[in-house]
Formats: sequence, C-alpha cells, structure tokens
Amino acid sequence: MAKQKFYVVWAGKEPGVYNNWKDCERQIRNFDGAIYKSFFDEELAQKAYMDDHRNYIGKDFGKLTEAEKEKYGKPIGNSISVDAACSGNPGIMEYRGVDTLSGAELFRQGPFPNSTVNIGEFLAIVHGLAYLAERDFKFPVYTDSRTAMKWIRDKKTNTKLQRQANNEKVFQLLERAVIWLEANEYPNKIIKWETAAWGEIPADFGRK
Repeated sequence: MAKQKFYVVWAGKEPGVYNNWKDCERQIRNFDGAIYKSFFDEELAQKAYMDDHRNYIGKDFGKLTEAEKEKYGKPIGNSISVDAACSGNPGIMEYRGVDTLSGAELFRQGPFPNSTVNIGEFLAIVHGLAYLAERDFKFPVYTDSRTAMKWIRDKKTNTKLQRQANNEKVFQLLERAVIWLEANEYPNKIIKWETAAWGEIPADFGRK
C-alpha cells in the first residue's frame, strides 16, 4: 500500500495543504508560477506551509550525512531545473521547467498520451535551453536524467517507442528538438541534479 502523502501549495489557485494529488493538481493546473511540494509527514507539511517555501523546495533530508553532502556542494541558484512525469511507461507524459531557487514554474507541456519519461526529460532540457536562449540567459540547466543528457550530447534520441497516431505530436516535438540542437550553439551547462545530496529536483512533479 502506498504511503500517505501530503501536498503543500504555496502559490496556486487556493494555497494550502492537501492530502491527495487530485486536489493539489486542481490548485496548480494552468496557474502561472505554481509552487508546491509533497511530504510524507502531515505535521511537517503544515509547518512548511506556514514557512518560506525556499526552505523546502528541492530539499530532502536524511539520505546522506552532512559530511557526505559537503562533497557535492550546493546547487547553483541562478539556474533552471527540468523534470518529466509519466503515468505508466509508456503512458501519459508531461514535463516542466522551474526556477531552481524559488520553484516557480517557468513552462509546462502536456499531458501527451503514449509517451515515455525519457522522451519527456529530453524535451524538457531542450525546451529549457530554448527558453534561456530567447532571454539571452547563460544559466545552467539541471536534470536528474543521465539518459536525456546523453541524448542531448548525441543530438539524437534512442527511444524504442513506436510512432503511432496518438503520439504523433510527441514525435513531431522530438524532431523539432533535434533540429534546434543541430542549429543552435548554447553556452548553458547541463548539470546532473544530485538527488541523494539535494533531495528531489525542484521541477519534480511530487507523485512518487
């Protein structure tokens, strides 16, 4: 049985603490700059809601000792973080990018049927690079997907997903993403998010 989770919405249609994902999602869906996070402890969730969200976004305590965390340093504040979620794999996929420091949502795409999490992670990185390029920002992009990072380096995907009528849009996005990578030089570093040291990536959808 899945462990009970609680969802804190600091910025949404109706900020508060929710005890299920559906209620939380209603508060953040189509809300520009939504800020939220999941917790396993209700008392901590209530405390977090009354506190500054920056003390909780992207943090997860207890996985490494403080000494072990020190070798990773701290994430770069002036950056964006991207992540994807997929209900089933393949399944319904969506991805988003957030400001790493504040957790404010910068872009979000989906849901797309019959896709994979690796495709979402790849598209999220390219979207993040294009977002930064449009604004002439040289900030790095954080991702927790080594697979997506390799696809970016190779400038091609290696998905085994079959192209079908219901996922045609995703494959069109993949083609556009590859074309963008081939046509553009970018100064932005793509950095692996160290989950064990820093907790879940700030762009995480909070559904684990």
